[in-house]
Amino acid sequence: MQINDILFKIKTALSLNSKTMIEAYALAEYEMTLERLESILKRRQDEGYAEATYEELGVFLDGLVILKRGPSPKAQDDEEVALTNNLIIKKLRIALELKEPELIIVFALGDAELTKRQIGSLFRKEGHKNFKVCSDALLMNFLEGLDEFYYDGEEI
Repeated sequence: MQINDILFKIKTALSLNSKTMIEAYALAEYEMTLERLESILKRRQDEGYAEATYEELGVFLDGLVILKRGPSPKAQDDEEVALTNNLIIKKLRIALELKEPELIIVFALGDAELTKRQIGSLFRKEGHKNFKVCSDALLMNFLEGLDEFYYDGEEI
């Protein structure tokens, strides 16, 4: 799945404007310009489109967590972690404070019927016997479900 698509789907699902997204980047101590943000949120066929990086997505998700929940009281370890679909869902879950019943609803709204046990396996540590890799299709279902879950009746 394209990083740009993930960023765009998060932006639309949560009704975020460019100012809020730049604020999230700033909270994660990353300098994002309005021009760069607009270029990575464009569709591939649009003029001025640019590819987003995994770093830009990861930093945005970290900033979103800080924006929604405040800074973590725990000491931050600057260890680089590979951004996976599981980690994307985990960071969104943390930022939006989604509990298991809400996650079941979000996945169902995205046409993915998952049980509590199946959802729990997505958040296990990699290497755990019950860990399940989140596919691109499942991530897409989750993002579409988020869009429905947070739909406020207004078009952007």
